[in-house]
Amino acid sequence: MTRCPRPHDPDAAEEARGQVPGLAPELADLVAGAAGCSPYLAGLIAREAGWLSEALDDPEAARAGLMAEVRGLEDGALGSGLRAAKGRIALLAGLADLAGVWPLEEVTGTLTEFADLACQRALTEAVGREIRRGKLPGQSEDDIETAGGMVVLAMGKMGAGELNYSSDIDLICLFDETRFGPEEFLDARASFVRATRRMSATLNDRTAEGYVFRTDLRLRPDPSVTPVCLAMAAAEAYYESLGRTWERAAYIKARPCAGDLAAGERFLATLKPFVWRRHLDFAAIEDAHNMRLRIREAKGFGRGIGQFGHNMKLGRGGIREIEFFTQTRQIIAGGRDRALRVRGTEEGLARLAENEWIPADVAATLRDHYRFHREVEHRVQMLRDAQTHALPSSEEEFQRLADFMGRDLGDLRDEITARLTEVDAIIERFFAPDAPESVEETPPAQGIELDRTIIARWPTYPALRSTRATEIFNRLRPKILNRLACAAHPQEALVALDGFLAGLPAGVQLLSLFEANPQLIDLLLDIAGTAPALAAHLSRNAGVFDAVIAGDFFAPWPGMEALRVEAAEMLAAESDYERKLDAARRWRREWHFRIGVHHLRDLIDADRAGEQYAELAEAIVSALYPEVVAQFATRHGPPPGRGAAVLGMGSLGGARLNSTSDLDLIVIYDAEGVESSDGKRPLGARTYYARLTQALITAITAQTAEGRLYEVDMRLRPSGNQGPVATAWAAFQEYQKSEAWVWEHLALTRARAIAGDTGLGRDVEAFRRELLAQAYPVDKVLAEVAEMRARIGAAKQPDGPLDTKLGPGRLQDVELIAQAAILMAGSGTCDVHQGLAEAVEIGWLSDAERQDLQSAFRLCWRVTLAARLLSDKAPDPDRVTGSAKAFLLRQVEAGDMAALIAALDHRAARAQEIIEAALQRAPEGRQG
Repeated sequence: MTRCPRPHDPDAAEEARGQVPGLAPELADLVAGAAGCSPYLAGLIAREAGWLSEALDDPEAARAGLMAEVRGLEDGALGSGLRAAKGRIALLAGLADLAGVWPLEEVTGTLTEFADLACQRALTEAVGREIRRGKLPGQSEDDIETAGGMVVLAMGKMGAGELNYSSDIDLICLFDETRFGPEEFLDARASFVRATRRMSATLNDRTAEGYVFRTDLRLRPDPSVTPVCLAMAAAEAYYESLGRTWERAAYIKARPCAGDLAAGERFLATLKPFVWRRHLDFAAIEDAHNMRLRIREAKGFGRGIGQFGHNMKLGRGGIREIEFFTQTRQIIAGGRDRALRVRGTEEGLARLAENEWIPADVAATLRDHYRFHREVEHRVQMLRDAQTHALPSSEEEFQRLADFMGRDLGDLRDEITARLTEVDAIIERFFAPDAPESVEETPPAQGIELDRTIIARWPTYPALRSTRATEIFNRLRPKILNRLACAAHPQEALVALDGFLAGLPAGVQLLSLFEANPQLIDLLLDIAGTAPALAAHLSRNAGVFDAVIAGDFFAPWPGMEALRVEAAEMLAAESDYERKLDAARRWRREWHFRIGVHHLRDLIDADRAGEQYAELAEAIVSALYPEVVAQFATRHGPPPGRGAAVLGMGSLGGARLNSTSDLDLIVIYDAEGVESSDGKRPLGARTYYARLTQALITAITAQTAEGRLYEVDMRLRPSGNQGPVATAWAAFQEYQKSEAWVWEHLALTRARAIAGDTGLGRDVEAFRRELLAQAYPVDKVLAEVAEMRARIGAAKQPDGPLDTKLGPGRLQDVELIAQAAILMAGSGTCDVHQGLAEAVEIGWLSDAERQDLQSAFRLCWRVTLAARLLSDKAPDPDRVTGSAKAFLLRQVEAGDMAALIAALDHRAARAQEIIEAALQRAPEGRQG
């Protein structure tokens, strides 16, 4: 024992002390103190005196014995048995709580455990009665334990294992309609409705023996018009179409507690998309705040803190405020962060702090106040077994409460007031931060006059037409206008932001996100003013902003292996194939956005950005491929033989992509002589792998509700577009040895296995290196490269001076020379710079020439990476202005656009001169 109440009524205390003789002195003081303060406990002590003495010797054993007795009750004695057991549980938990023997969670856990057991017994008795009367179609005695497919969901504090000392229990009753045929449905529903009413009466009805639990069934969908027990399909349809924010919050704590628990878990699984939204849901803050205000207005709980009669649950600074805070934060981020999907309030606060959604000190403070509030609430309820949360309304009753808690009256009142006040301050800052100044009171900075004709049309945009979106945007508008006025190029930033707002399909969620995280406005304006193409993409995919506030957006790049693991775990968490495809697109989009933002803000350079884009593509393809195989195998069986390897070619093979790159892929399979698959619909090996490859391409390129992953180009496979989409391993080797053109071997210098069977991938890499190590006729290589350059030059012309890919001496030209050097050197490298180094090794280029080619390549690459963030094609230099122009020039350290173009032309001309001269001479070290 760590504490003991003081008797408020000495006569009642001494009477109780005499009723339970032989107790140790401290236990006698506990019994006397409890009875001397609480008329309810005094009555229980008098009734259970004979049982209490032994129970106090070992309260845990007494609790276990009570639970066992309830499990063994005969149906005919259930009502009286449950009432008797409830009295004993209440007495035992009350005394253990008052003495400090059981902490808060053990007290509430004990009450919850008993409530679960009482519901299970009352439900199975009621459903068993229906089954024995033949009223529940198709069900037998064997189905009684699972209630014939009916489940009781514990909601609120019971669902969270936090049941109050004198709480009612909030229940939702559902049944699994799939266990019944269409002709049985109405009879089954009627039977379950009767069973629900009987269960509720068993628990709720008050007799001379008392009651078990007051039972509230009103949390079910639309309770004024729906039966007390609903089909799961009907409930799911309601939540999908009409469910409100408060119902989402309620289901955070929902838990199957009686009946068919497995069916209950399946039902809750179907509601996850309803409860846990895919994107950060800051609009829930306003919903929760409005709910708080409605409760205050309806119940009159908005008055001063700590007064007589203050409601410890619903009043300002009370328990519900802490629960709202916790649940709202869980709703906001729980769709993204699965660790937040916990039922308990204290555990929810802890997870929010651990994952950095709230400050650790705030979580610790609220947790401490929550435990104190619950202790006060329990003492108030123990006094007379009343479902009340109000502090005493008189000085005399407050003194009784102080005695019950073993506290000085003045100190207790001061502490209650101080704790309520601190909670209120924290919660108000979260739900109702200081209102922004009006637009008129906040003139644009620096005397900048923004184009009001653009601003005036914002209310006409789709995202700003709803009343709620307008209200939020009006609060944000002063901040936005001031940030625009402070931009380096205000008018251009305004035009870019206007384009973003015009393309935004809906506004409430994103605007709520901005209101809760004002720093995102700066990021948006930075992006909109610098990279309009990226801003236009954002308007269609605003959910990527979620990643910015997820905690590690600006952390170092995790690397390939970490990305692979994260992508695989992300896909594994989705049960449906279509959802996996959507999840892959969302995941890739967030990381892709992260790379772009890091590049825009000079956190990484063009080389690192190119590597990261390539690693991202490899990670998602390698994680997605097994999912495609598994889905395909459900119809056609596992892949025959050892499977297939997916090779990245071109820029992906060279591990260097830009923000708009497509993926060059080829697929090689090894059936190992197996002729067909073994599945429901077996396919010949060749057909199997061809269709599997098509399935992979579809998984990557299909336009789902979340867009597409990448465009895919498979023209680098053997025989190009004329060849099969998947090539057999033996055929691939034979083709490359005897039929492939020189340009196909040039392409192999940038081939790399990125997904599929790792053993086959290693074999392909070994073959590739062996193939490229052969002595190529130098004259033939030089002639073919010269011819390829001529064909490319004739077919594709540069799209303006900032097209750094095409044209003599630019990216594609330098890459071709590097590949030729790799081929002539017999090297297996996939890197352009290493290829140029090989050219020096074999005496084809001088070191000075290598440096000049590398200089041209690096300049072109930097311009390419920056330009692709500004536009999906080579930008017109005359139209690149403001922040976009500054970003582009910053990447290449040029003073102005003319200097950039001049540098490009100069370095490309020098590279062209070197390349054309090199094609006229043979390498000194490789005469063929």
